[in-house]
Amino acid sequence: MKKKILKLKKTVKKNLKSPKKPAKGVRVKERKKEKVEIPAREIALFNLKAPAGAHKRRKYLGRGPSSGHGKTSTRGSKGQTSRAGRDFYLGFEGGQTPLIRRIPKRGFTNKFKKEYQIVNLSDLNRIKESTITPQLLEEKGIIKDKQKKVKVLGDGSIQNPISVAAHAFSKRALDQIQKAGGKIEVINV
Repeated sequence: MKKKILKLKKTVKKNLKSPKKPAKGVRVKERKKEKVEIPAREIALFNLKAPAGAHKRRKYLGRGPSSGHGKTSTRGSKGQTSRAGRDFYLGFEGGQTPLIRRIPKRGFTNKFKKEYQIVNLSDLNRIKESTITPQLLEEKGIIKDKQKKVKVLGDGSIQNPISVAAHAFSKRALDQIQKAGGKIEVINV
């Protein structure tokens, strides 16, 4: 019996080394076929797959100790965190009156406040164009956003006649622009 086993082992070793057919009655493990990757251009609806980890298995709770999630449904034993309807909001202090409710409220925010981007006459004097608009002011870097409102103030002076389009003007700015022979256009939003 031992001789037969030894003979079989030798033949198996020989067959593994050489690519010849194995002897009768001897099994040889076949190599696994390599996976063929589909090129990017051949991806279609029939071979699309969700990435690994996209679908997480549902955690079944309250199904007893044999479920794998314990008799207490993974909540530990007793206490506030084990109860239903527990609610830990931001600033929760274990039931003590939280800091946000101990400190009094002060002030308010005015939702009707108009915020303007300020442009002075001295800034307008540096621009060589005869018509000035919020788009031009944004291009020159005087204001940050052409969509927001622009107010022209009277700091500085103007020598050349220019036409200015803005959302608001101060009295001094109006007088200075009109004295120089310029025009004013109020943009209504």
